[in-house]
Amino acid sequence: MNHKEIAERLIEWHDPEQRLLPWRNAAAGFRAPYAVWISEIMAQQTRLETVADYFVRWMERFPTIEALAAADQQDVLTIWQGLGYYARARNLHKAAQQVIADHDGVLPNNRVDLLKLPGIGEYTAGAILSMAFAKPEPVLDGNVKRVLSRLADVAEPVDERATIKAMWATARDLVEAAPDGSAGALNEALMEFGAKLCTPTSPRCLICPLVAHCLAAQNGTQHERPVMLPKKKVPHFDVAAGVVWQGDPFESKLLIAQRPQDGMLGGLWEFPGGKEEEADGGLEACLRRELVEELAIRVAVGEQIATVKHAYTHFKITLVAFHARFLGGAGDHADPQAIGCADWRWIDFSELDDFPFPVTDRKVIDALHKEYDKMRGSKR
Repeated sequence: MNHKEIAERLIEWHDPEQRLLPWRNAAAGFRAPYAVWISEIMAQQTRLETVADYFVRWMERFPTIEALAAADQQDVLTIWQGLGYYARARNLHKAAQQVIADHDGVLPNNRVDLLKLPGIGEYTAGAILSMAFAKPEPVLDGNVKRVLSRLADVAEPVDERATIKAMWATARDLVEAAPDGSAGALNEALMEFGAKLCTPTSPRCLICPLVAHCLAAQNGTQHERPVMLPKKKVPHFDVAAGVVWQGDPFESKLLIAQRPQDGMLGGLWEFPGGKEEEADGGLEACLRRELVEELAIRVAVGEQIATVKHAYTHFKITLVAFHARFLGGAGDHADPQAIGCADWRWIDFSELDDFPFPVTDRKVIDALHKEYDKMRGSKR
């Protein structure tokens, strides 16, 4: 593999092809480290077109590492709301505080110290070092894996440990072969190339500037690369959630619970509930059981509000939300108890937008607003 020629051709191709994005306000290699860090974390598992608006809002609210470190976690999660994978936001917040404490507020410019920060792995470290500091450090994401697997016609699954190790070595060879100061441009070109030309199902080989170097194209195996491990069956769960009112819906306070910090969607607020179990005999019974276990409260389950289907990385859910009326504590306490949650609050319906919720609960909130508007219209 002629690393030098491939690197030069990629950079030449990328210069007129790169997408205009708000964090690309300078040449790759000479960008603000904080902006590179935020954009790269946001771009994980998320389309760049989606990231752009979130990045602008984030930088308006937290323009510096100091501003992010000083922010309340709830404000951070609220700005992040809708991007998913909320551990990324929590880790950004923790890492900013660590940068303030350990590095005088300056993002490190070396791999060892970057990798000590929460949420920064090998890929993100390489992106920051190459795009902010022009250092010849490699990146390896899904797009780059696909490009490299075709260039070398890799017949082994790309997510096997040995294959990943070999690809990191190839990525390093390429970035070190790039012209001085062009490491960031090369890494960005590799990722953009995978997104625009060397796509998963329809690689555009006829206009590919690397076709002469691509073993998969020469061997006719480009549609078979990369080789993926067989996908595991994705489990599905039925989930019940309760919008628990102290009295009549919309005319009394409702109950929200905060998810534990160290778990999935940690720190976000939700309508309490949980997964249906075989012994429940229905979602209404599931909800009553879950509210005893999570908050030690008794409720009367009322009408259904909405059904929301959602896919997470490793499982899918169908969430059914119900109105419910608070009947009292399930034990010696009259109030809810934070047994299976981090915190709980009684709030007014009008306060829901003041709290960060997962996308599923946001859809329930949308359904509540429609119900409320319909109810108000019928009373006029």
